[in-house]
Amino acid sequence: MIPATRIASGGPWEDRYGYSRAVIAGPHVLVSGCTAVVGGEVQHLGDAYNQTITAFGIALDALDRAGASRDDVVRTRLYVVNVADFDAAGHAHGHIFGEVRPACTSIQVAGLVDPRMLVEVEVEAYLP
Repeated sequence: MIPATRIASGGPWEDRYGYSRAVIAGPHVLVSGCTAVVGGEVQHLGDAYNQTITAFGIALDALDRAGASRDDVVRTRLYVVNVADFDAAGHAHGHIFGEVRPACTSIQVAGLVDPRMLVEVEVEAYLP
């Protein structure tokens, strides 16, 4: 059995809460939830579209470090605080994954760790 490979991004919460930015388990690459936090600061305040673009950028960077790409993505999840932001987040998803067309689930949540965060995303890739 091949052990899972863990990839860190150096984010402040990974060591504190004991998780990895991404885990490679066999042919699967699982990316933890990503928000629009860059350099410890929430980006694009009040802008769900650009927060989604930024969060997916962080997730795609983790995939790249795992040897995967956008084209390998088979599943995404969008967690949106405000139901009114579903359309903006969905358009951002389409902008990034339009040709790839992964399975996607969108979920409204009560809130995220920082109230300025509007969207959190997860990505799963498959490398046969």
